[in-house]
Amino acid sequence: MPETSTARPHAKPESGITVTFLALRGVQAGREYFVALCPLKLVPRLFAFHDPELPPELRAQRALNTARVPEIARYLVENPSSFVLSALSASVDGDVIFEELHTGGGSAFGQLSMPMESRLLINDGQHRRAAIEAALEERPELGNETVPVILFLDAGLTRSQQMFADLNRYAVKPTRSLGILYDRRDPLARLACDIATTVEPFRDHTEMEKTSLSNRARMVFTLSALYQGVTALLGNPKGTEVSADEAATATRYWTTVGELIRTWGFVKPGFTSAELRGAYVHTHAVALHALGIAGAALIARRPAGWEASMKKLASIDWTRSNPLWEGRAVRNGQITKAGPSVTLTANVIKTRLGLGLTEEEARHEKRLGQEVARAAA
Repeated sequence: MPETSTARPHAKPESGITVTFLALRGVQAGREYFVALCPLKLVPRLFAFHDPELPPELRAQRALNTARVPEIARYLVENPSSFVLSALSASVDGDVIFEELHTGGGSAFGQLSMPMESRLLINDGQHRRAAIEAALEERPELGNETVPVILFLDAGLTRSQQMFADLNRYAVKPTRSLGILYDRRDPLARLACDIATTVEPFRDHTEMEKTSLSNRARMVFTLSALYQGVTALLGNPKGTEVSADEAATATRYWTTVGELIRTWGFVKPGFTSAELRGAYVHTHAVALHALGIAGAALIARRPAGWEASMKKLASIDWTRSNPLWEGRAVRNGQITKAGPSVTLTANVIKTRLGLGLTEEEARHEKRLGQEVARAAA
């Protein structure tokens, strides 16, 4: 005989409408919970947000960051046959009933029913919930897809706030380099990985997982820094296709740069990777990004003869102690990759290659000159 859960009494719904999910029942820390499969079309109707006007102490979730939602929604819309959504977690504020269809292994499989007017307050996944709603407006056919939902029986605000804290306590976002390495949807990521593994001096000298390098690391570059340089060179927004000609040009460009910066990436006996990074600016993210910016300007100005024009790159003194880099790639003795630093570093490269500066780049030069004058006064 099927068993009915007695963890929550079941009353007749006011609307007369009951929602039923296939679900697994389990127990964590002595508390009953359920894992259900929810059609996407029901997510906006069932899952509620806390009123954003409520003060944080009266909510069990952070305020919704609306800037994050369009990107997730676009991911769903553009990848209808291959998207992956992790489970939502929510507390059920309403009567539920669970009928077991099979029992075994410490959990139970069955049907979970609840009144349509039940409120499911999200403990984790509010941005996914908002993105699902936005994606359904553009692609209603996604409504029949499902997302796993972990449902906890509501135990009040204090418990819900603790659940939010616990669910996010040990969350660690993957490094940017690892995200690029594993991203098969972004053509720029694929190109950066190809360059990192085939082009000298990046081959065997690029850290593919970590975004920062310790003094003991044997690598010279990071994949995330190279990705910034490749993106700046091509000027393509993330996710746009890269043509065969663009890929070939990018490969030739970074190969040429490697040939002209003779100390770039070649770690010789008695000279460690850490010493190379400590002695030169050109191994750091700010330089790779700047080289990409300068390369884009050069190729746009001289599409047929850019390779010959790059020879002057070999004359740049990249040593960190060179006063030229202070206030640009180096500030107060530390390498910096802030936006203005990237621009000012790119200005040096563009000027050496005989390229003019844009109005914005010229304004950065003027500000730097004023800073230098004030410091000397």
